[in-house]
Amino acid sequence: MTNCIFCKIIAGDIPSIKIYEDEYCYAFMDVMPLSKGHTLLVPKTHREFVYDLSADEAANLFSAAPKIAAALNEAFEPEGMNLLNNNGAKAGQSVGHFHLHFIPRYGAGDGFGAKWMTKEKEFTTERLQELAGQITVK
Repeated sequence: MTNCIFCKIIAGDIPSIKIYEDEYCYAFMDVMPLSKGHTLLVPKTHREFVYDLSADEAANLFSAAPKIAAALNEAFEPEGMNLLNNNGAKAGQSVGHFHLHFIPRYGAGDGFGAKWMTKEKEFTTERLQELAGQITVK
């Protein structure tokens, strides 16, 4: 896609700091990092959302994920690591090309914070069963 910044990075039209590449995917340092080692993994084929990936594309991409996570873990020894993908503007996606964030965690001041507000009182076991009945995995 001609106007996609990540496609331009993959093509070499925009510089990046590459940490991994194979025939299917490309991983590079995020230029707006939340923490030391913040890395993005993208498929080389332009796909906007996770549900746009074919099974083979997803398998190729996600088979690289443990390699990248292990390399970040070895290099920086974080206390933990978040892997994050946002799908759609309402979920915080800012670039319309699927990307998986690897965010090493070092403590409260590391630039990333997520507070979960669970709704177990609203989503009872019965309600979860009802919702599960609406889902068909193909």
